Amino acid sequence: MYLMNRRKSKLNFFNHKQLLLSTVISMGIISSSNVISQPLNNSRFNELNLDSNKSFITRAVEKTGASVVTIDTQRYIKKRKLPNNSQLFLDPYLERFFGLDLPKDNKPSIEQGQGSGFIFADGLVMTNAHVVNGSDKVIVGLTNGKKLKAKLIGQDFFTDLAVLKIEGKGPWPKAQLGDSSKIKVGDWAIAVGNPFGLENTVTLGIVSNLKRNVTQLGIYDKKLELIQTDAAINPGNSGGPLLNSNGEVIGINTLIRSGPGAGLSFSIPINKAKEIAYQLVKNGKVIHPMIGLSLIDENNFETNNNKVKVGYVVPNSPAEKSGIKVNDTIIKVGNKNVETASDVISQINQNGIYKKINVLLKRKNIFIQVKVKPTDITNLKNY
Repeated sequence: MYLMNRRKSKLNFFNHKQLLLSTVISMGIISSSNVISQPLNNSRFNELNLDSNKSFITRAVEKTGASVVTIDTQRYIKKRKLPNNSQLFLDPYLERFFGLDLPKDNKPSIEQGQGSGFIFADGLVMTNAHVVNGSDKVIVGLTNGKKLKAKLIGQDFFTDLAVLKIEGKGPWPKAQLGDSSKIKVGDWAIAVGNPFGLENTVTLGIVSNLKRNVTQLGIYDKKLELIQTDAAINPGNSGGPLLNSNGEVIGINTLIRSGPGAGLSFSIPINKAKEIAYQLVKNGKVIHPMIGLSLIDENNFETNNNKVKVGYVVPNSPAEKSGIKVNDTIIKVGNKNVETASDVISQINQNGIYKKINVLLKRKNIFIQVKVKPTDITNLKNY
């Protein structure tokens, strides 16, 4: 009886264990299925998975691409190829009145151009001055296919920047502007624009150099320090944005090098572009403080020291009037010790045109301090 009872209890215990084990296994299966099935039905998880499959280039372009615009320009050209001895004054109204039929060469023609730009504020477009210069009509094309008229707010030839106002109502897709002072050589550079009329074309490269002075490129009528990249920029890309890997605008595509050395592209740093754009919006023009010098950076490779020398002095300019001469070495401007020509330019810009600034020079072995009052660059043309 005891044995039988013992066997029964063992059997019951076994059955109980088996039941308990099956319950645990069943619960595990049910719990596991819940854990596994939950994310599969979670749309947020799917979105994250989808986003993780995108490259940083795709995400950057998606962030700013809608703000990039096509700029179509028209310029009316009147041709008058009349004989030098012609006594007939051909007014357009008189031509129609007298039924004169002029040769085709003498009829007005339309010169068309195209470039790129981007919306940086409500209805305001930033682009290059050379894209819209001399245009009689400007049309801005949005990525959604809409084409709207635009008027020129202002342009600055010395920095090759212009601001347009779109004639229409928003809301407008606006680009996120970055900080070009944080760019490092080797950073990714994404150029977006409309080369040859092909909208939203994207090219990729890296930042190859910073503060590339345009005089190194043989350009002497501009006042620019550019970002150099190897991202392909083609005709029609001018005025389009240069993006960093986060999709922020760090520059405006403006120049390409053709012929020997082709493959070099140059962009205006966005910090400088913002400064110019806001002056154009506020005043319609930009003041460029200058003292009338060309500067030469001289580097001593043995000591790794750099000095800035005066290469040319504009006659009758503030620099000449203050006593600055060719071959003088500039030691200090204001409170800033000078290491590069950029230091001189920066201090003159910050000082403005309304007050004098101290300049410390070294001429042979003698230190000389002079005071110079900068003037606007447009005034130097009169000297």
